Amino acid sequence: MKRLETLAIIAHDMGVIFEFLGFITLVPLLVLVVFGEWEMMVPMASVPLTFVILGLLISRIPRREFVPQLSVALAAVALVWLVIALVGSLPFVLGLQMSWTDSIFEAMSGWTGTGFTVIDTLDSTPKTILFWRSFMQWVGGIGVIAFGIAMLSRSSLIQHQLYRSEGRSEELMPNVVSTGRRMWVIYLFLTIVFTGMVMISGIPLWDALNLVMVSLATGGFSLHDAGISYYNNALLEALLIPVMLAGALPFKLYFLMYRGKIRPFFQDRVVQLILALTFVGSLIVTLDLHVFNNFPLEIAVRQGFFCTISGLTCCGLQNSNLHWVAGPLIVISLLMMIGGAAGSTAGGIKANRVILGYEGLVWWFRRFFARGRAMVPFRHEGKAIPRQISEVELSKNMLIIMLYVLTIFVATIIGLHLVSTDFRIHEVVFEEVSAMSNVGLGVGYMTPESPQPIKWIFILLMWIGRLEIIPVLILIMGLVRGFEARVGR
Repeated sequence: MKRLETLAIIAHDMGVIFEFLGFITLVPLLVLVVFGEWEMMVPMASVPLTFVILGLLISRIPRREFVPQLSVALAAVALVWLVIALVGSLPFVLGLQMSWTDSIFEAMSGWTGTGFTVIDTLDSTPKTILFWRSFMQWVGGIGVIAFGIAMLSRSSLIQHQLYRSEGRSEELMPNVVSTGRRMWVIYLFLTIVFTGMVMISGIPLWDALNLVMVSLATGGFSLHDAGISYYNNALLEALLIPVMLAGALPFKLYFLMYRGKIRPFFQDRVVQLILALTFVGSLIVTLDLHVFNNFPLEIAVRQGFFCTISGLTCCGLQNSNLHWVAGPLIVISLLMMIGGAAGSTAGGIKANRVILGYEGLVWWFRRFFARGRAMVPFRHEGKAIPRQISEVELSKNMLIIMLYVLTIFVATIIGLHLVSTDFRIHEVVFEEVSAMSNVGLGVGYMTPESPQPIKWIFILLMWIGRLEIIPVLILIMGLVRGFEARVGR
């Protein structure tokens, strides 16, 4: 009972978030009206109605006026994302008569921006449902919590903690509440501009809008069973590459550009690393396909660059079935594991952590070779960081990376023991990394016909990966042991 009382501390903030979602999820109803798909009225109306009811009920829980622990904020984020996925599954249950497992899978894949799908009839699926899938990824890309914060009229620690715990960068802006609406404006502006750009390839507005929504959100849902290959349009694929990269870059840079500061964009080390990985990774995969696998150069370049960039940016769109040899898949797996930047719509470990890990490794060895008792400062972004702080931050950084790898390992072992498969081990790992990093690239291991245990493993991986592991662990530990810290000898 005490655990529920602890979560009730932030009930008001959670309720406001659900109320906002009730408002924003009315948008797909406009698509319903435009295409005259009235049979989708009840399935689609069930989402905003449920969010509003939840919001009104939760926000009216008696409010306790003191700042909660960070653990409570982290647990709340994990719980919010779980509830959002459950509510988001209603259109698939009511509109397509999908099973609860498949519906929750599709919704979790949507909200987390993953891109795996268990719908094998996309070409005949109502357009309202197709837009709902794209819309989930688009809203989830900017962050449901960030949207909720933007609607709040006051600033508090809990809101800041909710924002940080979702994997966003606290450096994005000095005052999240006052600039939240600007984030929304920038995101909407990029969507409109990129939609116009993609239409240059000759595809209709409907297709361009949906593709840009999922690409900018690094989601990867498609309107067709054949995915991006349906269009067989090299120009379209080339135009989508900058959209995917834009989604994987730190959003704070767009905020700075909005304020007229262009130079920091090109000087940012994370941007430089992502662009370097983009070029080097794509080149390695392309050469492997052409030289060692006898792909024609044109096809090797087209598939190698697009799929590699899609993996690195955690988008999930693919113009190949990826039935490749191990080499290119391993390279893309590593890039998916790294992912985009903190403060972006992408998943993965984050390029920021790779940089910090490298700096920590260099610092560690410099201390080994230091003479006598000479103090070797840890430097990050040109600043000397006190030893006590740097050691703690580096430990936290390595903990996230270790937990990420361990989660993939455990999920692979459990999956292989639960269900036998003809897929090679590197293909299984490839798709589980894809799920954990919220990518959606697949070799065929996860399909609509996959056994339910595998689907639930992927649901958990998508949920855990979206929140960068820690919030989910804290939620589970808090519900089992309580949220109060226990200090032992």
